[in-house]
Amino acid sequence: MADPLLKVTDLRIEATAYPPGEPPQDITIVDGVSFALDKGRVLGLIGESGAGKSTIGLSAMAYGRGGVRITGGQVQVNGRDILQLGVRGLRALRGAEVTYVAQSAAAAFNPAKRIMEQVIEATLEHGRAGRSEAEARAVRLFATLGLPDPETFGNRYPHQVSGGQLQRAMTALALCPQPDLVIFDEPTTALDVTTQIDVLAAIKDAIRETGVAALYITHDLAVVAQVSDDIMVLKGGHMVEYGTTEQIITAPREDYTRALVSVRSIEHEEKQPSDDPVLRVEHVTARYRGTDFDVLHDVNVEVHRGQTLAVVGESGSGKSTLARVITGLLPPSEGQITFADRPLSAALAGRSREDLREVQMIYQMADVAMNPRQTVGTIIGRPLEFYFGLKGAEKQARVAELLDAIEMGKGFIDRYPAELSGGQKQRVCIARALAANPRLIICDEVTSALDPLVADGILKLLLELQKSKDVAYLFITHDLATVRAIADSIAVMYRGRVVRYGPKSQVLAPPFDDYTDLLLSSVPEMELGWLEKVIAHRKMESAGH
Repeated sequence: MADPLLKVTDLRIEATAYPPGEPPQDITIVDGVSFALDKGRVLGLIGESGAGKSTIGLSAMAYGRGGVRITGGQVQVNGRDILQLGVRGLRALRGAEVTYVAQSAAAAFNPAKRIMEQVIEATLEHGRAGRSEAEARAVRLFATLGLPDPETFGNRYPHQVSGGQLQRAMTALALCPQPDLVIFDEPTTALDVTTQIDVLAAIKDAIRETGVAALYITHDLAVVAQVSDDIMVLKGGHMVEYGTTEQIITAPREDYTRALVSVRSIEHEEKQPSDDPVLRVEHVTARYRGTDFDVLHDVNVEVHRGQTLAVVGESGSGKSTLARVITGLLPPSEGQITFADRPLSAALAGRSREDLREVQMIYQMADVAMNPRQTVGTIIGRPLEFYFGLKGAEKQARVAELLDAIEMGKGFIDRYPAELSGGQKQRVCIARALAANPRLIICDEVTSALDPLVADGILKLLLELQKSKDVAYLFITHDLATVRAIADSIAVMYRGRVVRYGPKSQVLAPPFDDYTDLLLSSVPEMELGWLEKVIAHRKMESAGH
Protein backbone atom coordinates (compact mmCIF):
# COMPACT_ATOMS: atom_id res chain seq x y z
CA MET A 1 0.00 0.00 0.00
CA ALA A 2 1.36 3.44 -1.01
CA ASP A 3 2.43 5.88 1.69
CA PRO A 4 0.01 8.77 2.29
CA LEU A 5 0.80 12.02 0.51
CA LEU A 6 0.69 13.93 3.82
CA LYS A 7 1.38 12.31 7.17
CA VAL A 8 1.36 14.36 10.38
CA THR A 9 2.52 12.63 13.56
CA ASP A 10 2.26 13.95 17.13
CA LEU A 11 2.40 17.59 15.98
CA ARG A 12 3.20 20.16 18.66
CA ILE A 13 3.14 23.91 18.01
CA GLU A 14 3.94 26.72 20.46
CA ALA A 15 3.72 30.50 20.56
CA THR A 16 4.83 33.23 22.96
CA ALA A 17 2.16 35.13 24.90
CA TYR A 18 2.74 38.57 26.41
CA PRO A 19 0.30 38.99 29.36
CA PRO A 20 -0.05 42.62 30.53
CA GLY A 21 2.43 43.35 33.33
CA GLU A 22 3.92 39.83 33.25
CA PRO A 23 7.00 38.29 31.61
CA PRO A 24 6.53 36.52 28.21
CA GLN A 25 5.22 32.96 28.44
CA ASP A 26 5.49 30.04 26.01
CA ILE A 27 2.08 28.45 25.38
CA THR A 28 1.13 25.29 23.50
CA ILE A 29 -1.49 25.94 20.82
CA VAL A 30 -1.45 22.54 19.07
CA ASP A 31 -0.73 19.42 21.09
CA GLY A 32 -0.21 15.87 19.82
CA VAL A 33 -2.26 16.01 16.61
CA SER A 34 -1.82 13.14 14.10
CA PHE A 35 -3.53 12.37 10.77
CA ALA A 36 -2.84 11.17 7.23
CA LEU A 37 -4.11 12.28 3.82
CA ASP A 38 -3.96 10.30 0.57
CA LYS A 39 -3.65 11.75 -2.92
CA GLY A 40 -6.97 12.84 -4.40
CA ARG A 41 -8.76 13.09 -1.05
CA VAL A 42 -9.99 16.09 0.95
CA LEU A 43 -9.70 16.39 4.73
CA GLY A 44 -11.81 19.06 6.43
CA LEU A 45 -10.38 20.75 9.52
CA ILE A 46 -13.19 22.23 11.61
CA GLY A 47 -13.51 23.98 14.97
CA GLU A 48 -14.02 27.37 16.57
CA SER A 49 -11.52 30.28 16.44
CA GLY A 50 -8.35 29.35 18.28
CA ALA A 51 -8.91 25.62 17.70
CA GLY A 52 -5.67 25.41 15.67
CA LYS A 53 -7.21 24.81 12.22
CA SER A 54 -5.14 27.29 10.21
CA THR A 55 -2.04 26.64 12.32
CA ILE A 56 -2.22 22.90 11.55
CA GLY A 57 -2.99 23.58 7.89
CA LEU A 58 0.03 25.84 7.49
CA SER A 59 2.25 23.23 9.14
CA ALA A 60 1.83 21.23 5.91
CA MET A 61 4.11 23.93 4.44
CA ALA A 62 6.34 23.89 7.55
CA TYR A 63 5.19 27.45 8.15
CA GLY A 64 4.27 29.17 11.39
CA ARG A 65 2.39 32.47 11.10
CA GLY A 66 2.90 35.34 13.55
CA GLY A 67 5.76 33.92 15.59
CA VAL A 68 4.24 30.43 15.89
CA ARG A 69 6.86 27.66 16.21
CA ILE A 70 6.58 23.96 15.33
CA THR A 71 8.36 22.37 18.30
CA GLY A 72 7.58 18.68 17.99
CA GLY A 73 6.40 15.82 15.79
CA GLN A 74 6.77 15.08 12.10
CA VAL A 75 5.17 16.50 8.96
CA GLN A 76 5.88 14.24 5.99
CA VAL A 77 5.05 15.22 2.40
CA ASN A 78 5.71 12.57 -0.24
CA GLY A 79 7.62 10.51 2.32
CA ARG A 80 10.07 13.12 3.62
CA ASP A 81 9.90 15.13 6.84
CA ILE A 82 9.59 18.74 5.65
CA LEU A 83 10.43 20.05 9.13
CA GLN A 84 14.01 18.93 8.44
CA LEU A 85 14.29 20.82 5.13
CA GLY A 86 16.50 23.88 5.02
CA VAL A 87 15.54 27.26 3.60
CA ARG A 88 16.22 26.18 0.01
CA GLY A 89 14.19 22.98 0.38
CA LEU A 90 11.21 24.83 1.85
CA ARG A 91 11.37 27.45 -0.91
CA ALA A 92 11.17 24.63 -3.46
CA LEU A 93 8.22 23.02 -1.61
CA ARG A 94 6.03 26.08 -1.07
CA GLY A 95 4.14 27.21 -4.14
CA ALA A 96 5.04 24.05 -6.04
CA GLU A 97 4.35 20.77 -4.21
CA VAL A 98 2.14 22.47 -1.61
CA THR A 99 0.07 25.61 -2.32
CA TYR A 100 -2.29 27.81 -0.32
CA VAL A 101 -5.65 29.56 -0.86
CA ALA A 102 -6.20 32.36 1.67
CA GLN A 103 -9.51 33.53 3.15
CA SER A 104 -9.31 37.00 1.62
CA ALA A 105 -8.30 36.94 -2.03
CA ALA A 106 -8.72 40.73 -2.12
CA ALA A 107 -5.86 41.07 0.38
CA ALA A 108 -3.75 38.39 -1.31
CA PHE A 109 -3.67 39.83 -4.85
CA ASN A 110 -1.46 42.73 -5.90
CA PRO A 111 -3.84 45.45 -7.16
CA ALA A 112 -1.20 46.82 -9.57
CA LYS A 113 -0.68 43.59 -11.55
CA ARG A 114 -2.99 41.79 -13.95
CA ILE A 115 -4.58 38.58 -12.69
CA MET A 116 -2.84 36.34 -15.26
CA GLU A 117 0.62 37.54 -14.19
CA GLN A 118 -0.14 36.63 -10.60
CA VAL A 119 -1.81 33.29 -11.36
CA ILE A 120 1.21 31.98 -13.33
CA GLU A 121 3.93 33.57 -11.18
CA ALA A 122 4.62 30.58 -8.89
CA THR A 123 4.43 28.15 -11.82
CA LEU A 124 7.14 30.10 -13.69
CA GLU A 125 9.22 30.76 -10.56
CA HIS A 126 9.43 27.04 -9.77
CA GLY A 127 9.99 25.99 -13.38
CA ARG A 128 6.80 23.89 -13.42
CA ALA A 129 6.00 25.09 -16.96
CA GLY A 130 7.05 27.65 -19.57
CA ARG A 131 5.04 30.85 -20.02
CA SER A 132 2.83 29.61 -22.88
CA GLU A 133 1.99 26.33 -21.07
CA ALA A 134 1.40 28.16 -17.76
CA GLU A 135 -0.99 30.59 -19.46
CA ALA A 136 -2.79 27.70 -21.20
CA ARG A 137 -3.16 25.93 -17.81
CA ALA A 138 -4.52 29.14 -16.28
CA VAL A 139 -7.12 29.52 -19.03
CA ARG A 140 -8.23 25.88 -18.59
CA LEU A 141 -8.53 26.45 -14.83
CA PHE A 142 -10.52 29.68 -15.37
CA ALA A 143 -12.95 27.63 -17.46
CA THR A 144 -13.12 24.78 -14.90
CA LEU A 145 -13.74 27.31 -12.13
CA GLY A 146 -16.62 28.90 -14.06
CA LEU A 147 -14.98 32.30 -14.56
CA PRO A 148 -16.39 34.52 -17.32
CA ASP A 149 -14.53 34.77 -20.65
CA PRO A 150 -11.69 32.44 -19.59
CA GLU A 151 -9.52 33.39 -22.59
CA THR A 152 -9.39 37.05 -21.56
CA PHE A 153 -10.25 36.93 -17.82
CA GLY A 154 -6.56 37.08 -16.86
CA ASN A 155 -6.15 40.45 -18.57
CA ARG A 156 -8.22 42.11 -15.83
CA TYR A 157 -6.91 43.71 -12.67
CA PRO A 158 -8.17 42.43 -9.27
CA HIS A 159 -10.46 45.45 -8.74
CA GLN A 160 -12.24 44.71 -12.03
CA VAL A 161 -13.77 41.42 -10.83
CA SER A 162 -16.16 40.45 -8.01
CA GLY A 163 -15.09 38.96 -4.68
CA GLY A 164 -16.32 35.50 -5.69
CA GLN A 165 -14.48 35.66 -9.01
CA LEU A 166 -11.27 36.74 -7.28
CA GLN A 167 -11.58 33.84 -4.81
CA ARG A 168 -11.85 31.43 -7.75
CA ALA A 169 -8.88 33.12 -9.43
CA MET A 170 -6.89 32.44 -6.26
CA THR A 171 -7.86 28.78 -6.51
CA ALA A 172 -6.55 28.84 -10.11
CA LEU A 173 -3.30 30.37 -8.80
CA ALA A 174 -2.93 27.51 -6.29
CA LEU A 175 -3.71 24.78 -8.88
CA CYS A 176 -1.67 26.19 -11.78
CA PRO A 177 1.70 24.69 -10.62
CA GLN A 178 -0.03 21.26 -10.50
CA PRO A 179 0.74 20.75 -6.81
CA ASP A 180 0.25 17.56 -4.82
CA LEU A 181 -1.52 19.33 -1.94
CA VAL A 182 -3.62 22.52 -1.65
CA ILE A 183 -4.51 24.16 1.67
CA PHE A 184 -7.88 25.97 1.48
CA ASP A 185 -8.08 28.36 4.46
CA GLU A 186 -11.72 29.50 4.90
CA PRO A 187 -12.02 30.26 1.14
CA THR A 188 -15.76 31.03 1.20
CA THR A 189 -16.27 32.57 4.67
CA ALA A 190 -16.34 36.18 3.41
CA LEU A 191 -18.74 35.43 0.51
CA ASP A 192 -22.52 35.70 0.16
CA VAL A 193 -24.40 32.39 0.20
CA THR A 194 -25.20 32.66 -3.53
CA THR A 195 -21.54 33.32 -4.42
CA GLN A 196 -20.36 30.70 -1.93
CA ILE A 197 -22.24 27.95 -3.77
CA ASP A 198 -20.55 28.84 -7.06
CA VAL A 199 -17.10 28.90 -5.46
CA LEU A 200 -17.67 25.63 -3.55
CA ALA A 201 -18.86 23.86 -6.72
CA ALA A 202 -15.89 25.25 -8.67
CA ILE A 203 -13.40 24.11 -6.00
CA LYS A 204 -14.96 20.63 -5.89
CA ASP A 205 -14.83 20.31 -9.70
CA ALA A 206 -11.21 21.49 -9.80
CA ILE A 207 -10.14 19.03 -7.08
CA ARG A 208 -11.86 16.18 -8.92
CA GLU A 209 -10.38 17.09 -12.32
CA THR A 210 -6.81 17.65 -11.10
CA GLY A 211 -6.69 14.77 -8.58
CA VAL A 212 -4.99 17.01 -6.04
CA ALA A 213 -5.22 16.35 -2.29
CA ALA A 214 -6.59 19.14 -0.12
CA LEU A 215 -6.93 20.36 3.45
CA TYR A 216 -10.15 22.40 3.74
CA ILE A 217 -10.21 24.69 6.80
CA THR A 218 -13.52 26.19 7.97
CA HIS A 219 -15.74 26.72 11.02
CA ASP A 220 -18.88 25.84 9.02
CA LEU A 221 -19.65 22.12 9.23
CA ALA A 222 -22.40 22.36 6.58
CA VAL A 223 -19.84 23.75 4.10
CA VAL A 224 -17.10 21.24 4.84
CA ALA A 225 -19.61 18.38 4.52
CA GLN A 226 -20.01 19.27 0.83
CA VAL A 227 -16.33 19.06 -0.17
CA SER A 228 -14.57 16.70 2.28
CA ASP A 229 -14.07 12.94 2.33
CA ASP A 230 -12.99 12.98 5.99
CA ILE A 231 -13.32 15.52 8.81
CA MET A 232 -11.13 16.25 11.83
CA VAL A 233 -12.83 18.23 14.62
CA LEU A 234 -10.49 20.40 16.68
CA LYS A 235 -10.82 22.35 19.92
CA GLY A 236 -8.13 24.21 21.83
CA GLY A 237 -5.34 22.67 19.76
CA HIS A 238 -6.47 19.08 20.42
CA MET A 239 -8.20 16.61 18.13
CA VAL A 240 -11.74 15.97 19.40
CA GLU A 241 -12.93 13.57 16.70
CA TYR A 242 -11.68 12.22 13.36
CA GLY A 243 -13.72 10.18 10.88
CA THR A 244 -15.44 10.03 7.53
CA THR A 245 -17.72 12.92 6.62
CA GLU A 246 -20.74 10.63 6.77
CA GLN A 247 -19.88 9.42 10.29
CA ILE A 248 -19.20 12.93 11.63
CA ILE A 249 -22.45 14.33 10.17
CA THR A 250 -24.81 11.43 10.89
CA ALA A 251 -23.33 9.78 14.00
CA PRO A 252 -20.96 12.12 15.88
CA ARG A 253 -19.44 10.45 18.92
CA GLU A 254 -18.29 13.45 21.00
CA ASP A 255 -20.45 16.07 22.74
CA TYR A 256 -18.57 18.96 21.10
CA THR A 257 -19.11 17.52 17.61
CA ARG A 258 -22.80 16.95 18.38
CA ALA A 259 -23.05 20.63 19.40
CA LEU A 260 -21.51 21.69 16.07
CA VAL A 261 -23.91 19.46 14.13
CA SER A 262 -26.97 20.80 15.96
CA VAL A 263 -26.00 24.51 15.88
CA ARG A 264 -28.65 27.04 14.80
CA SER A 265 -31.52 24.93 16.02
CA ILE A 266 -33.03 27.97 17.77
CA GLU A 267 -36.81 27.89 17.77
CA HIS A 268 -38.27 31.40 17.49
CA GLU A 269 -42.00 31.71 17.18
CA GLU A 270 -43.00 34.56 14.86
CA LYS A 271 -44.80 37.38 16.70
CA GLN A 272 -47.74 39.21 15.17
CA PRO A 273 -47.22 42.94 14.48
CA SER A 274 -47.95 45.11 17.52
CA ASP A 275 -49.60 48.52 17.49
CA ASP A 276 -48.08 51.41 15.52
CA PRO A 277 -44.57 50.63 14.22
CA VAL A 278 -41.64 52.12 16.13
CA LEU A 279 -39.86 52.73 12.80
CA ARG A 280 -41.40 53.47 9.43
CA VAL A 281 -39.30 53.85 6.25
CA GLU A 282 -41.43 55.34 3.46
CA HIS A 283 -40.48 55.66 -0.23
CA VAL A 284 -36.77 56.11 0.53
CA THR A 285 -34.41 56.61 -2.40
CA ALA A 286 -30.74 57.42 -1.78
CA ARG A 287 -27.43 57.89 -3.55
CA TYR A 288 -23.89 58.50 -2.31
CA ARG A 289 -22.45 61.99 -2.57
CA GLY A 290 -20.61 62.59 -5.84
CA THR A 291 -22.39 59.79 -7.73
CA ASP A 292 -25.17 60.04 -10.28
CA PHE A 293 -26.97 56.76 -9.63
CA ASP A 294 -29.33 55.62 -6.86
CA VAL A 295 -28.27 52.83 -4.49
CA LEU A 296 -31.71 52.58 -2.82
CA HIS A 297 -34.94 52.71 -4.84
CA ASP A 298 -38.33 53.47 -3.23
CA VAL A 299 -37.75 51.37 -0.08
CA ASN A 300 -40.71 50.84 2.28
CA VAL A 301 -40.38 48.81 5.53
CA GLU A 302 -41.63 48.89 9.13
CA VAL A 303 -40.23 47.65 12.45
CA HIS A 304 -42.60 47.00 15.36
CA ARG A 305 -41.93 47.25 19.10
CA GLY A 306 -40.37 44.11 20.59
CA GLN A 307 -40.00 42.49 17.15
CA THR A 308 -37.27 41.81 14.61
CA LEU A 309 -37.19 42.77 10.95
CA ALA A 310 -34.46 40.85 9.12
CA VAL A 311 -33.07 42.60 6.03
CA VAL A 312 -31.42 40.01 3.77
CA GLY A 313 -29.63 39.99 0.45
CA GLU A 314 -26.21 39.57 -1.12
CA SER A 315 -23.37 42.14 -0.93
CA GLY A 316 -24.29 45.30 -2.79
CA SER A 317 -28.04 44.78 -2.33
CA GLY A 318 -28.37 47.92 -0.19
CA LYS A 319 -28.77 46.42 3.30
CA SER A 320 -26.08 48.45 5.07
CA THR A 321 -26.93 51.54 2.98
CA LEU A 322 -30.47 51.35 4.39
CA ALA A 323 -28.97 51.30 7.90
CA ARG A 324 -26.90 54.40 7.07
CA VAL A 325 -30.06 56.22 5.93
CA ILE A 326 -31.99 55.24 9.09
CA THR A 327 -29.14 56.42 11.35
CA GLY A 328 -28.78 59.72 9.48
CA LEU A 329 -25.31 59.01 8.10
CA LEU A 330 -26.65 59.13 4.51
CA PRO A 331 -29.54 61.57 3.94
CA PRO A 332 -32.06 60.17 1.43
CA SER A 333 -32.75 62.07 -1.80
CA GLU A 334 -36.44 61.15 -1.48
CA GLY A 335 -38.69 59.68 1.19
CA GLN A 336 -39.21 59.92 4.94
CA ILE A 337 -38.01 58.14 8.11
CA THR A 338 -40.55 58.19 10.95
CA PHE A 339 -39.63 57.06 14.47
CA ALA A 340 -42.25 56.69 17.22
CA ASP A 341 -44.69 58.75 15.13
CA ARG A 342 -42.28 61.65 14.73
CA PRO A 343 -40.30 62.44 11.55
CA LEU A 344 -36.53 62.06 11.92
CA SER A 345 -34.20 64.66 10.43
CA ALA A 346 -32.64 63.26 7.25
CA ALA A 347 -29.14 64.22 8.41
CA LEU A 348 -27.48 63.15 11.67
CA ALA A 349 -26.60 66.74 12.60
CA GLY A 350 -30.30 67.66 12.72
CA ARG A 351 -31.24 64.96 15.23
CA SER A 352 -31.77 65.54 18.93
CA ARG A 353 -29.92 63.68 21.67
CA GLU A 354 -33.14 61.75 22.33
CA ASP A 355 -33.28 60.69 18.65
CA LEU A 356 -29.70 59.44 18.92
CA ARG A 357 -30.38 57.59 22.17
CA GLU A 358 -33.42 55.72 20.93
CA VAL A 359 -31.74 54.29 17.80
CA GLN A 360 -28.52 52.40 18.54
CA MET A 361 -26.31 50.29 16.29
CA ILE A 362 -24.16 47.17 16.75
CA TYR A 363 -21.52 46.68 14.06
CA GLN A 364 -20.20 43.58 12.30
CA MET A 365 -16.58 43.93 13.43
CA ALA A 366 -16.46 44.40 17.20
CA ASP A 367 -12.67 44.74 16.96
CA VAL A 368 -12.87 48.08 15.15
CA ALA A 369 -15.98 49.29 16.99
CA MET A 370 -14.19 49.68 20.35
CA ASN A 371 -11.28 51.86 21.44
CA PRO A 372 -8.48 49.38 22.26
CA ARG A 373 -7.11 51.76 24.92
CA GLN A 374 -10.33 51.89 26.93
CA THR A 375 -11.49 49.31 29.45
CA VAL A 376 -14.81 47.50 29.16
CA GLY A 377 -16.15 49.65 31.99
CA THR A 378 -15.23 52.87 30.17
CA ILE A 379 -16.70 51.66 26.86
CA ILE A 380 -20.06 50.69 28.39
CA GLY A 381 -20.06 53.67 30.74
CA ARG A 382 -19.72 56.31 28.01
CA PRO A 383 -23.42 56.21 26.89
CA LEU A 384 -24.49 56.25 30.55
CA GLU A 385 -22.66 59.55 31.01
CA PHE A 386 -23.64 61.03 27.64
CA TYR A 387 -27.37 60.26 27.76
CA PHE A 388 -28.15 60.09 31.49
CA GLY A 389 -25.33 62.00 33.22
CA LEU A 390 -24.43 59.00 35.43
CA LYS A 391 -21.08 59.20 37.25
CA GLY A 392 -19.08 57.48 39.96
CA ALA A 393 -20.60 54.61 41.93
CA GLU A 394 -23.99 54.97 40.24
CA LYS A 395 -22.40 54.54 36.80
CA GLN A 396 -20.25 51.59 37.98
CA ALA A 397 -23.31 49.83 39.40
CA ARG A 398 -25.19 50.26 36.11
CA VAL A 399 -22.17 48.95 34.12
CA ALA A 400 -22.11 45.89 36.39
CA GLU A 401 -25.85 45.35 35.76
CA LEU A 402 -25.29 45.51 31.99
CA LEU A 403 -22.38 43.05 32.22
CA ASP A 404 -24.70 40.68 34.08
CA ALA A 405 -27.35 41.17 31.37
CA ILE A 406 -24.90 40.00 28.67
CA GLU A 407 -23.86 37.04 30.86
CA MET A 408 -20.27 38.21 31.47
CA GLY A 409 -20.29 39.71 34.99
CA LYS A 410 -18.48 42.59 36.67
CA GLY A 411 -15.16 40.69 36.64
CA PHE A 412 -14.67 42.00 33.08
CA ILE A 413 -15.06 45.68 34.00
CA ASP A 414 -11.31 46.47 34.02
CA ARG A 415 -10.34 44.34 31.02
CA TYR A 416 -9.28 45.76 27.65
CA PRO A 417 -10.69 44.59 24.28
CA ALA A 418 -7.46 42.70 23.48
CA GLU A 419 -8.11 40.48 26.53
CA LEU A 420 -11.52 39.34 25.22
CA SER A 421 -12.60 36.64 22.76
CA GLY A 422 -14.55 37.56 19.61
CA GLY A 423 -17.85 36.60 21.21
CA GLN A 424 -17.08 38.56 24.38
CA LYS A 425 -16.23 41.67 22.34
CA GLN A 426 -19.55 41.45 20.54
CA ARG A 427 -21.37 41.07 23.88
CA VAL A 428 -19.68 44.25 25.13
CA CYS A 429 -20.91 46.07 22.00
CA ILE A 430 -24.42 44.80 22.77
CA ALA A 431 -24.12 46.09 26.36
CA ARG A 432 -22.95 49.49 25.08
CA ALA A 433 -26.04 49.71 22.82
CA LEU A 434 -28.32 48.64 25.72
CA ALA A 435 -26.75 51.28 27.99
CA ALA A 436 -28.62 53.97 26.02
CA ASN A 437 -31.94 52.23 26.80
CA PRO A 438 -32.91 52.35 23.10
CA ARG A 439 -36.21 51.44 21.46
CA LEU A 440 -34.51 50.16 18.29
CA ILE A 441 -31.14 48.48 17.75
CA ILE A 442 -29.76 48.04 14.22
CA CYS A 443 -27.65 44.87 14.12
CA ASP A 444 -25.37 44.94 11.06
CA GLU A 445 -24.09 41.38 10.37
CA VAL A 446 -23.31 41.02 14.10
CA THR A 447 -22.74 37.25 13.95
CA SER A 448 -21.13 36.84 10.51
CA ALA A 449 -17.55 37.09 11.83
CA LEU A 450 -18.18 34.63 14.70
CA ASP A 451 -17.89 30.86 14.95
CA PRO A 452 -21.23 28.99 14.78
CA LEU A 453 -21.35 28.08 18.48
CA VAL A 454 -20.42 31.63 19.55
CA ALA A 455 -22.91 33.12 17.05
CA ASP A 456 -25.57 30.80 18.46
CA GLY A 457 -24.95 32.20 21.94
CA ILE A 458 -25.16 35.80 20.68
CA LEU A 459 -28.50 35.13 18.92
CA LYS A 460 -29.97 33.51 22.04
CA LEU A 461 -28.77 36.47 24.12
CA LEU A 462 -30.38 38.98 21.71
CA LEU A 463 -33.69 37.09 21.85
CA GLU A 464 -33.61 37.01 25.67
CA LEU A 465 -32.83 40.73 25.85
CA GLN A 466 -35.62 41.50 23.38
CA LYS A 467 -38.06 39.61 25.59
CA SER A 468 -36.98 41.42 28.78
CA LYS A 469 -36.41 44.92 27.32
CA ASP A 470 -39.12 44.95 24.61
CA VAL A 471 -36.53 46.39 22.21
CA ALA A 472 -36.99 46.19 18.42
CA TYR A 473 -34.23 44.94 16.09
CA LEU A 474 -33.48 45.67 12.48
CA PHE A 475 -31.20 42.72 11.75
CA ILE A 476 -29.02 42.96 8.62
CA THR A 477 -27.60 39.65 7.42
CA HIS A 478 -26.94 37.42 4.43
CA ASP A 479 -27.28 34.28 6.56
CA LEU A 480 -30.70 32.66 6.12
CA ALA A 481 -30.12 30.36 9.10
CA THR A 482 -29.86 33.48 11.29
CA VAL A 483 -33.06 34.86 9.72
CA ARG A 484 -35.01 31.70 10.55
CA ALA A 485 -33.67 31.81 14.12
CA ILE A 486 -34.46 35.42 14.99
CA ALA A 487 -36.87 37.18 12.57
CA ASP A 488 -40.55 38.04 12.86
CA SER A 489 -40.68 39.77 9.46
CA ILE A 490 -38.29 39.79 6.49
CA ALA A 491 -37.34 42.23 3.74
CA VAL A 492 -35.40 40.68 0.85
CA MET A 493 -33.27 43.26 -0.97
CA TYR A 494 -31.75 43.03 -4.44
CA ARG A 495 -29.88 45.84 -6.19
CA GLY A 496 -31.26 48.50 -3.87
CA ARG A 497 -34.90 47.39 -4.03
CA VAL A 498 -37.11 45.42 -1.65
CA VAL A 499 -38.21 42.47 -3.81
CA ARG A 500 -40.11 40.51 -1.13
CA TYR A 501 -41.46 41.71 2.21
CA GLY A 502 -43.78 40.49 4.94
CA PRO A 503 -44.10 38.17 7.96
CA LYS A 504 -41.44 35.44 8.11
CA SER A 505 -43.98 32.65 7.55
CA GLN A 506 -45.11 34.27 4.28
CA VAL A 507 -41.70 35.32 2.92
CA LEU A 508 -40.23 31.84 3.49
CA ALA A 509 -43.23 30.07 1.92
CA PRO A 510 -43.56 29.37 -1.84
CA PRO A 511 -44.19 30.50 -4.47
CA PHE A 512 -40.95 32.50 -4.61
CA ASP A 513 -39.64 35.13 -6.98
CA ASP A 514 -36.45 34.03 -8.78
CA TYR A 515 -34.05 35.91 -6.48
CA THR A 516 -35.59 34.76 -3.19
CA ASP A 517 -35.64 31.20 -4.52
CA LEU A 518 -31.92 31.48 -5.38
CA LEU A 519 -31.13 32.93 -1.95
CA LEU A 520 -33.06 30.30 0.02
CA SER A 521 -31.69 27.39 -2.03
CA SER A 522 -28.09 28.58 -1.48
CA VAL A 523 -27.97 28.07 2.31
CA PRO A 524 -25.77 24.99 2.90
CA GLU A 525 -27.61 22.11 4.56
CA MET A 526 -26.03 19.59 6.93
CA GLU A 527 -26.67 16.87 4.36
CA LEU A 528 -24.36 14.69 2.27
CA GLY A 529 -24.71 15.37 -1.46
CA TRP A 530 -26.61 18.65 -0.90
CA LEU A 531 -24.26 20.66 -3.14
CA GLU A 532 -24.67 18.23 -6.06
CA LYS A 533 -28.47 18.42 -5.73
CA VAL A 534 -28.43 22.23 -5.81
CA ILE A 535 -26.13 22.38 -8.85
CA ALA A 536 -28.21 19.76 -10.71
CA HIS A 537 -31.42 21.70 -9.90
CA ARG A 538 -29.90 24.94 -11.22
CA LYS A 539 -28.74 23.26 -14.43
CA MET A 540 -32.28 21.98 -15.00
CA GLU A 541 -33.70 25.43 -14.30
CA SER A 542 -31.33 27.15 -16.74
CA ALA A 543 -32.01 24.46 -19.39
CA GLY A 544 -35.75 25.06 -18.92
CA HIS A 545 -35.26 28.78 -19.50
